[in-house]
Amino acid sequence: MPSAHNAVNDTGTSARPAALRKIVAASLIGTTIEWYDYFLYGSAAALVFGHVFFPESDPLTGTLLSFLTYAIGFAARPIGAVVFGHFGDRLGRKKLLVISLLMMGLSTALIGCVPGYDTIGVAAPLLLTTLRLIQGFALGGEWGGAVLLVSEHGDANRRGFWASWPQGGAPAGNLVAVGVLSLMTTVLSDDAFNSWGWRVPFLLSAVLVMIGLWIRLSVDESPLFKEALAKAEQRKAEQRAEQLPFVAVLRHHWRDILVAMGARMAENISYYVITAFVLTYCVDHLKIDKQTSLNAVLIGSAVQFCLIPLFGALSDRVGRKPVYLVGAVGVGLWSWAFFALLDTRSFPALVLAVTVGLIFHSAMYAPQAAFFSELFATRMRYTGASIGAQLSSVAAGAPAPLIATALLGSYGDSTPISVYVGLAALITVIAVVAARETRGRDLATIDPDGSAVRPVPDQQTTASA
Repeated sequence: MPSAHNAVNDTGTSARPAALRKIVAASLIGTTIEWYDYFLYGSAAALVFGHVFFPESDPLTGTLLSFLTYAIGFAARPIGAVVFGHFGDRLGRKKLLVISLLMMGLSTALIGCVPGYDTIGVAAPLLLTTLRLIQGFALGGEWGGAVLLVSEHGDANRRGFWASWPQGGAPAGNLVAVGVLSLMTTVLSDDAFNSWGWRVPFLLSAVLVMIGLWIRLSVDESPLFKEALAKAEQRKAEQRAEQLPFVAVLRHHWRDILVAMGARMAENISYYVITAFVLTYCVDHLKIDKQTSLNAVLIGSAVQFCLIPLFGALSDRVGRKPVYLVGAVGVGLWSWAFFALLDTRSFPALVLAVTVGLIFHSAMYAPQAAFFSELFATRMRYTGASIGAQLSSVAAGAPAPLIATALLGSYGDSTPISVYVGLAALITVIAVVAARETRGRDLATIDPDGSAVRPVPDQQTTASA
């Protein structure tokens, strides 16, 4: 396991272990809260939104409509990526992360207050959709800033490990979201849960956001950004124009954006099939009770949280590409066994299906933060990493539960869904194979065209594992 002792960051200055751990903790807690808010919606869409907001539809159609509102939130993520990326590359990572956390928390708490269709009619799903769009906009700016804040504070030789910790916010957020929902379904009857119990986890977001803000406001801006900002101010004083981050990243890093988009296809699609659609498949198709289905996702998310830093550390040793490829190939093959195990209706089989699927997902998700950070120059890194990650979410994660539900309704079995995940895995394999290996890149000296420059001596200035 990598250590923070005597870490040397890309600017050549010593990064204090306590300061680095504080930054990692702030990013992890912030992303956990943001993903809690986001995944809570997905789980609720699978379990209850069809009854509350689309009661006049049959159960399958109601679920499809719920997942449609779920997918709409993804449409706002690239817009959030552009807006937050622009200001994050101009003003700093920290300021924008505070704003994204506030937006996400407020919109999530308000979802818990939206009356159902029986109370205000069609205004109910319209309000739900509007708040979902705000969630998507906020998350579009959260991911890039959180991983960059850690990546730009750490050193090149252990960037995969340290940058993977904010990635742990996804399973941690899902763990908390599913855990709270599981608790509510345990202590409440189905009628009580469908009536008001589902609202409690959404209202809880307001408390979590206050905790996250207190921690996030205590960290400092990244030294790499400060250095880049000083150079930008010097160019401005010399009256040398600087391109807008969005324009610059499309001009200099369009290949890297395509790589990031392709790399996310299998990662994004598989995750939402494994953690969101699985609830619909088990509860509606297999008639397994909510509690059993939620518990399987709960256990798998706990295992994934523990594995992400390990895969991040592994990518520091063998490279980002080999680890990522293992995950992509694995999840493509596992999709066939995944549904076969679910069809047994056995709880141990459910846990095995979800857990192994999330293990393969972790092999992609863990090195992703360092991998994408190492593709872009500093003054366009927030924009580039965010756009590359969020554009793919529109084509991948957004429609994944919707497509899977539609395929299940049309064909009545899981085979087309396995083919769907397999094709996504193939796209990711092609994208990652075509990419350059980025392990060991010095973030401070990546040229605007994305080329690597001076290498970093492997493990010479850092503590041994």
